[in-house]
Amino acid sequence: MKIVPDTSVIIDGRVTSKIKDGEIRGTEVIISEAVLGELEAQANRGQETGLNGLEEIQMLKKMEDKDDIILRFAGERPSLNQIKLASSGEIDSIIRELAIKEDAILMTSDIVQAEVGKAKGIKVEYLEPEKDEKAESIELRRFFEIEENIMSVHLREGFKAKGKVGMPGEIKMKEIGEDVLTKDDLKNLARDIIERAKRSSDGFIEFDKGGATVVQLRDIRISIARPPFSDGMEITAVRPVAKVSLEDYRLSDELKSRLSEKHRGVLVAGSPGAGKSTLAQAIAEHLLSKGFVVKTMEDPRDLQVTDEITQYTSLENKIEDTADLLLLVRPDYTIYDEVRKSSDFKVFADMRLAGVGMVGVTHANRGIDALQRLIGRVELGIIPQIVDTIVFLDEAKIANVYNIEFNVKVPAGMSDQDLARPVIEVKNLESGKCEYEVYTYGEQVVVMPIEDEGKDKKPIWSLAQEEVRREINKYVRGGVKVSISSNDSATVYVPEDQIAPLLGRGGQNITSIEEKLGIKIDVQPLNESTKSDFSKKYTKFEGEQVDVTVGSSQVILNLGMDKAGKTLDLYSNDEYLLTATVGQDGSIKIKKSTSVAQKIIKNVRRDEEIRYSGT
Repeated sequence: MKIVPDTSVIIDGRVTSKIKDGEIRGTEVIISEAVLGELEAQANRGQETGLNGLEEIQMLKKMEDKDDIILRFAGERPSLNQIKLASSGEIDSIIRELAIKEDAILMTSDIVQAEVGKAKGIKVEYLEPEKDEKAESIELRRFFEIEENIMSVHLREGFKAKGKVGMPGEIKMKEIGEDVLTKDDLKNLARDIIERAKRSSDGFIEFDKGGATVVQLRDIRISIARPPFSDGMEITAVRPVAKVSLEDYRLSDELKSRLSEKHRGVLVAGSPGAGKSTLAQAIAEHLLSKGFVVKTMEDPRDLQVTDEITQYTSLENKIEDTADLLLLVRPDYTIYDEVRKSSDFKVFADMRLAGVGMVGVTHANRGIDALQRLIGRVELGIIPQIVDTIVFLDEAKIANVYNIEFNVKVPAGMSDQDLARPVIEVKNLESGKCEYEVYTYGEQVVVMPIEDEGKDKKPIWSLAQEEVRREINKYVRGGVKVSISSNDSATVYVPEDQIAPLLGRGGQNITSIEEKLGIKIDVQPLNESTKSDFSKKYTKFEGEQVDVTVGSSQVILNLGMDKAGKTLDLYSNDEYLLTATVGQDGSIKIKKSTSVAQKIIKNVRRDEEIRYSGT
């Protein structure tokens, strides 16, 4: 008997398994050069499937040396174009032609290859996916059986096996193995994982590229990393340790009521390991029990939901195409795990605005941070239409549920009715208290925490001070000092020769600024005594001396990572230079050609210190 195995059964290890079981011992196994070429191309791209297939062929060679089989390579090596078109069936066609030429049995676990082979009159042995119970024999599972409640297993060459043990909220990392793992140990494990995933009816390879492979095998999500992607071989496997219902959570009644009222936009937020996916699964099962049509969008698919809920992944690596398909399926609710990149938020918003109930899982350290991730990605005014509920988890418990409402009002901390504007109110669902307000102030989007009554803190004043200074600097050269005297008034001190340009003809400039900011402005001359008063008044805001680097095209002000995202005023002695926001790298970069940059260079050369003020 002669058999011609295709790439699928080489990768999943079926040929060697059948030889070991004695089913095809003594058979002539003919390997197409097209199979070898495709596996080599995959291995060169760092794909685990290619490496797995080459190891399988090496095992076949060893079996030939033991006279278990006759091994032969035949056919022509495929061209580069044929390898590139492998997904279109070019390689499969070459393998079929070899089976016809050799009058051999075509062995495959690819249903399309099998059907095409039968259509051409080829003798085909189709190996169906194995039953789920066979997937249980995966060698990696033994690490989860060392101790109860092992949530994840972490294996790296040169180290003992480690695991995260415990339930969400009480997880500890500890050693769970006694022996140091070698590279060969991990290679054998990786080989077993790939074979089981390709064979199992409940296993699939989600991602395989450049030394990184993600596999879902029943309830275990496995990540395999090897050089060049990582500096050493590593395998990480994660499984759920608890499956809970919505009744197990505090605030479950309020949450269930909200979800049942109408289709909602919900963000489930929390830090890694907080139990976000576990809660999302509980919400999915609750919605299903209430008669809603529920689907999931996951990349990779790892939510442990009932079989009645269909789990979708990205369609040809585009989650946007999956969303288009789901709109045709018309689910009542879609669980989106997880919403992280800008494209994810766009898809979430599009589906929500189309009327689909959405439950998104996203990383955040606070509940309000989940809402802030939408700011800048979608228009501020439609955020409440996209997300009306935020569920924040801390240590596997629901810490807060926020209700997102839209209103036109005077923001907290202001009193003049002329300052009324659209405001997003973030209210605690349990207490009904508004904890945050989100609105525009000048050119900024403000996320303002609402202070408890009776406190004297007025965070809006410091914000107003920065915004007033920014607007005044558009009309004034030189130093500007701003003093906020009430919720709706400010005093501005500018050099005496700059008062007229600031006021403008007939006071039109200052009137325009007042109308834009909604605040009354009194303009006063900035003299030496005023400078001295301000120097004393703002001493508490002075920071350390700013480190200045003059590059070929930029002047770089290095303020440190702790200042990232903060808006600061820069001064040289008492002279105001500019107001700018510190970048994520802890620096402010100014084009060297600007007048401000030239002034900074000039002052630095005079050994004058550059300092900042601001909170």
